[in-house]
Amino acid sequence: VLYWIAGFSIMYGVGNGFIGWDGFFFIGSDSNVPAEATFIFQTVFCATAATIVSGAMAERTKFSMYFVYSMVISLIIYPIEGHWSWGGGWLSEMGFHDFAGSTVVHLCGGVLALAGAIVLGPRVGKYDKNGKSKAIPGHSLTLCALGVFCLWVGWFGFNPCSTVAATGYANATSMSHVFVTTNMAAATGGLAALVYTWLIDGKPSLSMVCNGILAGLVGITAGCDCVSIWAAAVIGVVTSAVMCFSVSFLDKKCHIDDPVGAVSVHGVGGIIGTVLTGVFCDSAINGTEASVGVQTLGALAVGAFAFVLGLGVFMLIKKTHGLRVERRIEEEGLDVYEHGEACYN
Repeated sequence: VLYWIAGFSIMYGVGNGFIGWDGFFFIGSDSNVPAEATFIFQTVFCATAATIVSGAMAERTKFSMYFVYSMVISLIIYPIEGHWSWGGGWLSEMGFHDFAGSTVVHLCGGVLALAGAIVLGPRVGKYDKNGKSKAIPGHSLTLCALGVFCLWVGWFGFNPCSTVAATGYANATSMSHVFVTTNMAAATGGLAALVYTWLIDGKPSLSMVCNGILAGLVGITAGCDCVSIWAAAVIGVVTSAVMCFSVSFLDKKCHIDDPVGAVSVHGVGGIIGTVLTGVFCDSAINGTEASVGVQTLGALAVGAFAFVLGLGVFMLIKKTHGLRVERRIEEEGLDVYEHGEACYN
């Protein structure tokens, strides 16, 4: 609703290189794409950026405060940084290329998740008195795997539909190429995580394979339209491998409790994929050009902007209304306390 009121206009409205300000309560479209189609498509992107954050803050955040920070993300943070890349802002003028949101959506959500996890602190019992990490496994790997496959299929709407047209040979060819590169990165991302955990931990981890698939998808999202199929495979492998390392590093070395690996999958995956787009972009595919320098600058600018604002928002909430539930509520379960309903009976 907030994205309809002002977020979409801030992101796509007429303005300057930093922010748009025209057409609140719904903006017209100056392209051949109907305004309603653009709006509903971008609303889902906005919702994705906002919901990524909840994964890193799971099991200990007040439900009411979830509404508050989601409002700030949807109304201010996401629309402003999105304007830089997709609304004709300063990054787009520099040639920054993020086809479907490795930086605009996923890196933004990932660094906000990092800020939230830092301010919130770890779950009860996550680290012992010596600071050693203790595993708190999810309740169902079956549902985890099912959810990942749902996301995998959903990404075929996320990436290919960003071509915004499927009629005509050129558009159909472009869309089919995006389908193939997206699928390839997901597959190699899952395989890379399987091999990584098998070599490092001695056993292949299903949960990390699931995250590896997602990391591959996040990584390819920036350049799925302009990299070759073999490059998409490489992006999936590299993004997944770095994600696996990041999950362990943040947990064991930094003591940042991220229950679902949102920071590593979306934040780390987003920046790696964005930079690798500059490495592997092939102008012969669709005429797109991207440089490593501009791609890196764009990722760092969006990441820094989102992190600083997110850190400020979470600290303000913590100091005023409180961000975290009490220990007894966390141990009892937020489903019972916040909603008066048990998830399982």
